[in-house]
Amino acid sequence: MRYVRYVVWGLLAIVLVSMSLANRGPLTLALFPDPVADFMGWNIVVTLPVFTVILASIGVGLLVGFFWEWMREYRHRREASTSSREVRKLEREVKRLKTEKNKGKDEVLAILEDA
Repeated sequence: MRYVRYVVWGLLAIVLVSMSLANRGPLTLALFPDPVADFMGWNIVVTLPVFTVILASIGVGLLVGFFWEWMREYRHRREASTSSREVRKLEREVKRLKTEKNKGKDEVLAILEDA
């Protein structure tokens, strides 16, 4: 299975490198359209190779997706935390009750009764 993963990562790397080499042309990105920039009097303009825009878009999309999924699973993480807290509390209570029940008895007989 490890070799299959290496093959997939290798193929992905080959595709990304070939895509990057094929899309080296410059691309101008502007924050605002020209009429809005003329009205405001300023605009942020950046010229980048096309492949950087594509790879950055993929990266931002992955980050947004991971964050969205993390927020969506919050309820499940909260329930798991609450359940584990409750289990620890009940285990402490069972231990305390067994200790109170077997107070003053022989330890071997107490173990046999609890089983």
